[in-house]
Amino acid sequence: MTASLARHAATAGTWPASLELRVNRRGAASRLARCRHSGPLYVQRAFYPEGDDLAHLYLLHPPGGIVSGDELCVSVTCDDGARTLLTTPGAARMYRARDTLPRQSQRVRLELREGASLEWFPLETIVFDGACVDMTTDINLAAGSRFIGWEVTCFGLPAAGVPFARGSFRQRYRLCRDGEPLFVDALDVDARHRAALLDGPAALRGQPVSGFFLAGPFADALPEELREALRAACEGMHAALTCTGPMVVGRYLGGSAEAARRQFTRWWQLLRPALLGREACAPRIWLT
Repeated sequence: MTASLARHAATAGTWPASLELRVNRRGAASRLARCRHSGPLYVQRAFYPEGDDLAHLYLLHPPGGIVSGDELCVSVTCDDGARTLLTTPGAARMYRARDTLPRQSQRVRLELREGASLEWFPLETIVFDGACVDMTTDINLAAGSRFIGWEVTCFGLPAAGVPFARGSFRQRYRLCRDGEPLFVDALDVDARHRAALLDGPAALRGQPVSGFFLAGPFADALPEELREALRAACEGMHAALTCTGPMVVGRYLGGSAEAARRQFTRWWQLLRPALLGREACAPRIWLT
């Protein structure tokens, strides 16, 4: 960010940030070839707990939350054959909006070139009462590329007894392969539709935490023994998994973001060997 833009942002009471990453393949190694950032959003360096062929990257946002007028933009490109796993050290917090500059937004664009793999595991997004949130995620896959990811949203502060009673939340999530949509999900919560979406029997049923899990594309149908293991790994009645075309789609609805991540991690541990040919290796930052 230039000095003039930084001064303007400070005067306006906003703190925009952007991050552009590019991972390429050099021989047998996946390397972070580009890391450009503006504002408080960056990665320090790549980690290699699984060997040089797969880079682990941790997205850092020191403010820890997004307020009115803030916009976070993340763009990640995985070149041909590159392999990477991205996660965050903590939850994203969408704080209560002000009367002026109410919108707070996050834009994510993930581009996978031929033969690349990307695992996208952000920790949960906590939507505070009164927030006005706009979130968009676009994932574009080329031939032979593979993706595993999840999204977890917590409305309000259930542990403190504070519901999401005011504000709005708009989410758009789309995954395409060569321009063809493989998974599209949308959620709009506002004053007009709040009760129907947050409390309705065909929607969130009064549960504060929801999320979905994606893995694919798979070239062939999953073996029956793997399907059985995935079904057995579902945590009670809070989670369900289906195969939709070449994608495996799981969903969680309940009262705990930690339970949602635990559920999705179980599915990842089972599906990663089948999709990527390697056992699951939890990022070290999850253990801190």
